[in-house]
Amino acid sequence: MNREYLRWYSQRLHREMEMLVFGHAGAKVLVFPTREGRFFEYEQLGLVASLSDKLSAGHIQLYCIEGLAADSLYGFHYHPSERIRRHAALEDYILHEVLPLMAAKNPHDCTIAHGCSLGAFQATSLVFRHPHLFRKLVAFSGRYDLTMKVESFGDLFDGYYDDSVYFHTPTHFLPGLGTDWRLDRLREIDIVLTIGDADPFLDNNRYLSRLLGEKNIRHQLHVWDGRAHRAGAWRKMAPLYI
Repeated sequence: MNREYLRWYSQRLHREMEMLVFGHAGAKVLVFPTREGRFFEYEQLGLVASLSDKLSAGHIQLYCIEGLAADSLYGFHYHPSERIRRHAALEDYILHEVLPLMAAKNPHDCTIAHGCSLGAFQATSLVFRHPHLFRKLVAFSGRYDLTMKVESFGDLFDGYYDDSVYFHTPTHFLPGLGTDWRLDRLREIDIVLTIGDADPFLDNNRYLSRLLGEKNIRHQLHVWDGRAHRAGAWRKMAPLYI
């Protein structure tokens, strides 16, 4: 199986950025790490190995990127307005550096966004804002409202709220989409959400599913037994849904 390490200086983020690419052909999968994970996390957790058959057969190709959570959404040493600005800067980096690189390396017409935990939020926010760039979204164990408090998970913006928080939060801006072109494009995407029935974000996933249904956006919500917010469950999910 092809494994490639890439590193370059991002003019948008003003820092060195790294990436791992797995596979040689097929649908391109943009992979976000979890909150504390880095670009090599997907391999470390055994998720790359769980997809080895599809990778070797040329069905998919993984592009595992940095999520920069500690320097953006979880950068509590910054003011909340700076946290969301840094999250938006990462989105800009993905749109103008990562996706063009993926297109240059692989001409396949299908691009999938995928992530686990916080990575699921990042993937979903990106796809909902730019649905014309993707054909599929696969989100495992996500919280789609970072202002929501549940169990030990608090409001990541400490009560701060502005337009940028609104427009990057899927369950906030989705209800406001009326005749927006994004609705038509979202209805063309294959959307897969997974969550465990003992996971803290179960209600939030069900709420997002209800919002999608109200907008006639086709999607799947798979509820697994027990607490599925863990690598062992994700390794079982990945071959089924990606």
